[in-house]
Amino acid sequence: EVLLFLSKIRHLSVREDNEDPKKNTVTAVSISSEINFVNRKNMNAESYTIHLSARKNSKKEKQCSYYMWKQKFPIKSENVVERRMDVEECVVTLAFPHQERLLKNKKSSPGVYAFLPTKMITNLPFIIQADFVLASSRETILLDDKWNQGILEYVPSAFIDGFKTLITGLDDDPISSLPSMFRFLPVYSSTFEIFNHVREKIKEKLSEEKIVPIETFTEQKHFYKPCDVSRLLPKFWNILTMAQQKGVHLLDLNSHDERKILSSSFDKRKYDSILKFLGVEMVNVDWYAKCIQSSNLVERVSDDIYLELLLFVARNWPSILKSHESAFINIPLLKYVASDGIPSFFTVDECRQNNAGAKRVVLADLKETSHSSWLINWNKAIGSATNQFFMPESTHQAISKLPSSSNKTLLDWLAKDVYVRTLNVNSFANDLCNSIDKNSKLAIAYAHFLYHSLSNGYLSSREVDDLCRSMPLVDKYGRIIKTRKEVFLPANVSKWADLIVSNPWINGHYVELTKMYLNEYSYAGQYTDPGKLIEFLKTHVGASDIPDISPPNAGFPSADTPLTKDNAFLLLDWIRNLKHKGVNLPDRFLKCIKEGSWLKVTCNEYMPPSKSFLIGSQLGNILQSGSVLVDIPLIDESFYGDRLNEYKEELKTVGVMFCCEEACGFIGKKLMSRATS
Repeated sequence: EVLLFLSKIRHLSVREDNEDPKKNTVTAVSISSEINFVNRKNMNAESYTIHLSARKNSKKEKQCSYYMWKQKFPIKSENVVERRMDVEECVVTLAFPHQERLLKNKKSSPGVYAFLPTKMITNLPFIIQADFVLASSRETILLDDKWNQGILEYVPSAFIDGFKTLITGLDDDPISSLPSMFRFLPVYSSTFEIFNHVREKIKEKLSEEKIVPIETFTEQKHFYKPCDVSRLLPKFWNILTMAQQKGVHLLDLNSHDERKILSSSFDKRKYDSILKFLGVEMVNVDWYAKCIQSSNLVERVSDDIYLELLLFVARNWPSILKSHESAFINIPLLKYVASDGIPSFFTVDECRQNNAGAKRVVLADLKETSHSSWLINWNKAIGSATNQFFMPESTHQAISKLPSSSNKTLLDWLAKDVYVRTLNVNSFANDLCNSIDKNSKLAIAYAHFLYHSLSNGYLSSREVDDLCRSMPLVDKYGRIIKTRKEVFLPANVSKWADLIVSNPWINGHYVELTKMYLNEYSYAGQYTDPGKLIEFLKTHVGASDIPDISPPNAGFPSADTPLTKDNAFLLLDWIRNLKHKGVNLPDRFLKCIKEGSWLKVTCNEYMPPSKSFLIGSQLGNILQSGSVLVDIPLIDESFYGDRLNEYKEELKTVGVMFCCEEACGFIGKKLMSRATS
């Protein structure tokens, strides 16, 4: 490096002799080129680049280029010394090595030259050359000499001018090449106090200079003072870089909080010590919230980048963001699918509300990846009453592809801090059920949801049975019925309406279903054929018809009116079926049938079963012929036909008499009654 400051010598060879000739070396050093010479009259300075090359014993040549800054300064009167009385200017030359210096001992690199090197190791990343006053040994400069002190007072100014020119003069070089130049900053302290003073002065002057490159995402370079520039967390840089590569416009990155953002090429961990020396600190946490919102990152990035954004928030929430929660809870951060199918956004604050009608973002259970589209489609169709909105299906898919640790981090944060629930088809059904209230249309739709969820394998039969126990039903009047004992099929597809006409037990929680359950419907792309839903309700709700209805302990008016033959047999079938099931006929129900005048007898009348006889047509005719004064109420077998004989047990149950003795007793009582009247 001695050639750097000996302007008239271009080539130098050094021979080292040792006792062992094999250890003798010859080192040749030369200035291979001297380029980019610029005279800067406004600074009374000049700059140029020197390329040194060195070859040892004909081995491969090594090279190092040095950016040279030579600047003249006036000598102050207080620094004049006798031996330099006639000198009016001092020349300070700084050499900035771009590569590894060409030195034999890398650990003892001289930092001060007085045309020839001294042995002073300054620990500064640049070389200082000037006409210093040396000690008699020529190994050091005289530190207490006022001439030398005057020169060293100019070194910070020379450094600032040279460094600024170096940084801002790289017009054709990409901005990524700039950070490496900052290694010339005197980051580390020196063992010499006077050079620490130089270092502190440089640091002080740098704070007022526009030398720090900011991120523009363009080829244009902009420089700002260190105090105006801030760093970003590495993970957020990754998000911005991915977003920018996907075409997201980020040119307003430097418009938030009047802060300028350090160039991404410079904002790396390996430059931490340099940035600390400059005083460039991390951006205020609120800045992230403003950037996310104003750059519209949530809406504009793909799902994989969106999840990285959520993970950034989740990972930093406990340590950094929670103390600045107000900034983050009010930005649209949570994606969801609205009722119209258009992706929309909630804030964290909106998701946390507990008041009635508050909206919620929910996730489909990621263990069942095929269920998310099913739930999202049904929620769009009928889920608005729950005020719950699913994240988009693409977001579900992206979450399921995350590594397990990231997946857990994100889901834990969503659940704990954002109150996002995870729903499966069963829990979604429960939420729908609880939201029906007085909405009859939703109640009908809910039944269709259960039917199709079972048909398509999203719910098991057992799950559907459990859900149907609490399912609100719509009765014939359009009312929502939540408490029920028995469920009747709609009248127009039933037998019970023929027999008992209208529901007499409505106050006993006997529900007659609305005809709307019979209609064809289409929800969430699923079509229900007519009649299919009723079959579903028969199986899982217990919707039934005579003869399967279990009656209450009460009568019904039509039991006291003449019944058609078909309805009479329907009533007997009902009794038979109940007895077959082991059901004890309720007393009032049985009494109503026994005492109601619904059974046709031979005297062209309708009598109660308890006052009617079935003795057989021949024997009955004999008794009737023999009883001139009394009409025996024999069941009209010609009206009912032979089928009547199949129901003798049921007829006995309702009080019909079968013995001649009972018929004779009936005749006797009638005759005695007339005799006494």
